[in-house]
Formats: sequence, C-alpha cells, structure tokens
Amino acid sequence: MTTHDRTPPTTQVYEIYIKATPQKIWDAITTPEWTARYGYQGPVEYELRKGGKFRANPSAAMVQMGMQSTLVDGEVLKADPPNKLVQTYRFLFSDAMREEGYSRLTYEIEATKSGFTRLTVTHECAGQPTMAAMVATRFDEMGTGGWAWILSDLKSVLETGVAMGG
Repeated sequence: MTTHDRTPPTTQVYEIYIKATPQKIWDAITTPEWTARYGYQGPVEYELRKGGKFRANPSAAMVQMGMQSTLVDGEVLKADPPNKLVQTYRFLFSDAMREEGYSRLTYEIEATKSGFTRLTVTHECAGQPTMAAMVATRFDEMGTGGWAWILSDLKSVLETGVAMGG
C-alpha cells in the first residue's frame, strides 16, 4: 500500500530542525522576499496581528501559466514573533476547494540548546479531504509536494542559500 492509497490524517504534524535562528525562520515563513525563494516560490502577504489577513500569491512562473489571483487565503489568529503563528488556511484553486472552507495551520518555532531551531507545523484539516490529501503529498516529478517538501526546501534555503531545485 502506498501513501496515495491511504486516507491522510485530518491533523498532520511536521517537525524539522534547522540551523538558523527563530527570527530567521519566522521571516522566511512570513515575508514575501523569503517565500519567493523556496517551495512554490509564491510571495505571501501577512497582516501579523489577530484578525489580520493572509494571502499566498502565485509565483512569477505561475503567473506565466495564467494564474493571476490569490492561491490561498486566511486569517491570522495569533502572531507571537518569532515563536508562534496560528492562522486559518484555505485553497482557492477551485470552487470545490473553496467550499471545503478553512483549515487551521500552526507554526511553532523553538530554539534548542544544540544550536538548531525546531520548527513544528501542525495542519488541522478536519472535514477537508482534498486539502488533507494535497498537503500530505510527497514531491513528485511534476513538481508538486506537500508540507514535507516545502519544509525541506525551506531548510535548504536557510542553511545553504540554495533551493533544492537549484
């Protein structure tokens, strides 16, 4: 049985250790200058206050393919820089995804005594089977991947300055 044959869990937790400060990781998650360098390379917009808006926009390559509008939206529920960010998160790729509604996404950033920083991402997708499946996917040759791939690329950029794709 492959991971594609199983129903993904409704709450997914990803933990990664990065040789970077909590502030650097916070900035990499919350600023468009950083998000344009890893993962899907789309710039984000955050109003980092309770009730603030969140938007993930298409990358330059996505715009060239015809994607013009916001890809993901949400609301900031808690912003405690550089330690914790809690927000809602909704895919806008199709009407069906939009109708699944908002999930809850939590970033916890914690310095360790070893000099690394632990980043824990918890994505709660109860009642959102399409979202749960998409964020749980592995990277494939078509260039898609879920949180495991995005966080691996984030780590690569922060530690080496280069995304996994070059």
